[in-house]
Amino acid sequence: MPRHLHAFSLVVPDYDSALAFYVDTLGFDLREDLPLEDGKRWVVIAPDGDAQTNILLAQADGYDQEAAIGNQFGGRVGLFLHTDDFARDHAAMVKAGVHFEEAPRYEAYGTVAVWRDPFGNRWDLLQLKANA
Repeated sequence: MPRHLHAFSLVVPDYDSALAFYVDTLGFDLREDLPLEDGKRWVVIAPDGDAQTNILLAQADGYDQEAAIGNQFGGRVGLFLHTDDFARDHAAMVKAGVHFEEAPRYEAYGTVAVWRDPFGNRWDLLQLKANA
């Protein structure tokens, strides 16, 4: 059986603000939003309907998790949003108010620009070169 990364957790301050950004602003798909015990929810999103990897939005619970919000990767870019049309998606994200830290760069592997979500997580918007 082939393996793939099914999901990973992203710690956020609360479910609704995360959904407002990822689903309402970026247009990610909401795959599941199920109530659990103690006010918790099972909230799963993905960049689009064909994506194999999901993001489990995990509302921070306690000081250690709250401290990790926006710094889950030690200040590095830790999330990579792949696109087949960098110019289209970059323009749409800028129009939606997404904060890019830099202008698009053209690297040996493709076109890339670093952006942050409202919680401080650093992402790459990335279009790989055809031969990369």
